[in-house]
Amino acid sequence: MKNIPSSPYMKGFLPYAFAAFLVGIVGGLSTVLGPAFVQDMNLSYNNTTWTALSQAISTAACAPILGKLGDIFGRRKTLLSGVGVFLLGNILSALAPSLIFMLFSRFIVGIGIAAIAPTVMSYIVTEFPPQKIAKGFSLYMLISSSAVIFGPSLGGIILQLTNWRILMWISSILCALFLILCFLTHPKDNYALQKVSGFDKCGAILVIIFFSFLLCVPSFGQNFGWFSPAFIAVLVLALLSLAGLLIAERKASNPILSGKFIGRKSFLLSVIILFLTQGLMQANMTNTIVFVNYTQSDNAVISGYAISIMYFGMSLGSILLGSLADRYEPKRILTGSLFLTGVGCGLMLLFSTSTTILILASSLGILGFGLGANATIFMKIVLSDLPAETAGSGTGIYGLFRDLAAPFGVAVFVPMFTNEITRLASISGPDTSIAFAAVSAVHMLALIEVSCVAIGILVVQLLPNIRKK
Repeated sequence: MKNIPSSPYMKGFLPYAFAAFLVGIVGGLSTVLGPAFVQDMNLSYNNTTWTALSQAISTAACAPILGKLGDIFGRRKTLLSGVGVFLLGNILSALAPSLIFMLFSRFIVGIGIAAIAPTVMSYIVTEFPPQKIAKGFSLYMLISSSAVIFGPSLGGIILQLTNWRILMWISSILCALFLILCFLTHPKDNYALQKVSGFDKCGAILVIIFFSFLLCVPSFGQNFGWFSPAFIAVLVLALLSLAGLLIAERKASNPILSGKFIGRKSFLLSVIILFLTQGLMQANMTNTIVFVNYTQSDNAVISGYAISIMYFGMSLGSILLGSLADRYEPKRILTGSLFLTGVGCGLMLLFSTSTTILILASSLGILGFGLGANATIFMKIVLSDLPAETAGSGTGIYGLFRDLAAPFGVAVFVPMFTNEITRLASISGPDTSIAFAAVSAVHMLALIEVSCVAIGILVVQLLPNIRKK
């Protein structure tokens, strides 16, 4: 599509801000959905994994497809359709009579997110002035993460007063209200739209198949065993679909996964750093909660507010540190934010059986501050200089790999932590408290994570300079 001058960029950002806030607040409310649903349905607790996984699959796998369709049909149609699908998924979730139906509903929710996120980033890339793109991404991160801060606590209160179906109906009402707001505040697109002919349909199907299996690999390994038939079957199917995807994309004249975009040095190196560092977010939040449960059974405060503490830090980091990437070389700011990420992980070395709430909260807060800045600066580095006609495609591809980083971190660091606790407890004998095993395990994890961050800082130095461009 060909870009034509539009209205002032901040005024035009309003519907995208509404959509970003909606995804954040409803996502926060939904963090308590899985456990409440499986309990109400008398299902085993590990089924919460599948409700989260079904949404993660569609959110990640559909992002490059819907981002590319956004380049074809325009941002307005894509944004409104995404919010509409998001609404539909939450309505279906409220009606879910079974686990299978709930998995389908959360998959639909993920499709809505996959349409919204690339569209928001595409607007920032093409409409914000080049010297204010990091500010735009900081604003996007601030809106998203600040909405998540209050969601889990509010969702917990709603559950205490009512039930999970009422929670989903409230989420659906919010979706409907914000759909109206987006419709009223978004002007018609000023684009010469592309033709649908030549769209990479085969590639789109294989992208969904491959990345769905890929995201299932760690979950199947953790739940069924790394040598189980189920895990091996999923791994084989992932490899076969990868081979098919590579062949299809090589033949496609306009592939979903553009080799030209993926082959950029700024993209490849940023993805490596993402997987080394950003995956720590979900893993450390989960591991801190597990650690508290093992060592301080009378202290549930940090468990209840762990998500809020980390996302509050992310909100501050994105706006205070991330926005500096517009004024200074992004590599320098990214080095500083990664250092803070390492400090947050390093504070875990101070964890003990009597760790204070201050130390626990400081670790998560500083980690979140660094991660919020990281996320903003990565978008500045990877998405700068994207032409308007491929902005949706590029932001969708980046969104895909960004959304893969957190499941990767969880798959690696959560079982590493829990398995180490089990191993230490088994070899230490009955006289050794499991709390001491948890302390030793969290110290081991901290050293590994700090090492990963250090490697990430070294890789940052290989990134191309943005400001010289």
